[in-house]
Amino acid sequence: MNRLDAMNLFVRVAELGSFSAAACQLGVARSVVTRQIAALEEHLGIKLMVRSTRSLSLTSAGSAYLEKCRVILELVEEAEAGVMEERLTPSGQLRISLPLSFGLRRLVPLLLEFSQTYPEISLAMDFSDRQQNLIEEGIDLSIRITGQLDPGEIVRKLGSGRLLIVAAPGYLAQHGRPQHPSELTGHACLGYSPQANNRPWTFQVDGHMESFYLSFRLQANNGDALAEAAAQGFGITVLPDFIAADYLAAGKLETVLEDFEPPALGIYAVLPSNRYMPHRVRVLIEFLSSRLAAAQSALQ
Repeated sequence: MNRLDAMNLFVRVAELGSFSAAACQLGVARSVVTRQIAALEEHLGIKLMVRSTRSLSLTSAGSAYLEKCRVILELVEEAEAGVMEERLTPSGQLRISLPLSFGLRRLVPLLLEFSQTYPEISLAMDFSDRQQNLIEEGIDLSIRITGQLDPGEIVRKLGSGRLLIVAAPGYLAQHGRPQHPSELTGHACLGYSPQANNRPWTFQVDGHMESFYLSFRLQANNGDALAEAAAQGFGITVLPDFIAADYLAAGKLETVLEDFEPPALGIYAVLPSNRYMPHRVRVLIEFLSSRLAAAQSALQ
């Protein structure tokens, strides 16, 4: 038994929560995975996992061993990559989490280009707007668009995006065009679901940020839904530029309150830890940063 291979397999099974899933991901028979884990447990003289026909869970010893395995495997990869990566083509598996709207609109074309450029990297794209535990879910990199990062997050900034206040021409013709954010209280507003009614919209007013507490006629947890509702005349909403662009170009939405633009959104690559960054992850971050910067310059 190669202990490093067995440890890597144990980490994969623990993260996927399934012998079958690990076997499928590695392209081997389930019996191979079972034998390797059994051999590792025999070598250690302790149970690492409790298995049933429907579930798999780690023992307390297994949980402690998992964390140590992750550290050891990261150190091994760091030691090898440090002397090899300069002469090696980036390779290996890379799982990336992407926000739904921005991922489909802006990142998929870039990631397909990246996959063509680096064919030895096996890229898996996971689209989700929920905030994920990267370590527990086995994600190498998450792309997040936000105006506020959580404390302690390990990030690399890739770029930025604008937030635009928009409404349909028909809505504005019927209800009037607000001239100041304070006038939004007299309008139907469409908000993002996590922003409950006690969460404000923020605008630049006289050189400083000012918050306005508004009631929402309609809420959704996806910007495309808010864009479509606004385009159908339901009210005024705030959209990132990458969602609003097509609606603005088609004349279905117009910008309002242009002199009071909300603070910009940051586009970040979020990492699972501040330890060693694999070469393939570093290459992807540099690739996306370069492409997004070029796209942003083209829009200016």
